[in-house]
Amino acid sequence: MECRVGCAACCIAITISSPIPGMPNGKPAGVPCPQLTSDYRCQLFGKPERPAVCSGFHADEDTCGSTNEKAFELLRELEESTLPDTAYGKTHSL
Repeated sequence: MECRVGCAACCIAITISSPIPGMPNGKPAGVPCPQLTSDYRCQLFGKPERPAVCSGFHADEDTCGSTNEKAFELLRELEESTLPDTAYGKTHSL
């Protein structure tokens, strides 16, 4: 599956715990990556300085669905389901 141009759900919805350009302490969920352009494209795509965590993410039906809205929904669910049990005072029962 190819990424949908202008989606950027993976660059906004999820936490990136490793350093990324412009955010040396990583990026919290819900915060756009500083490398996103105004039309939601990655300024680092295809460049060697693009973080491994980003280049390692590949669009597929399970994480991106068939619409941008579904991608945000699926990635938010993934984000929440992978939080440590004590994060934000929540406990998870999966």
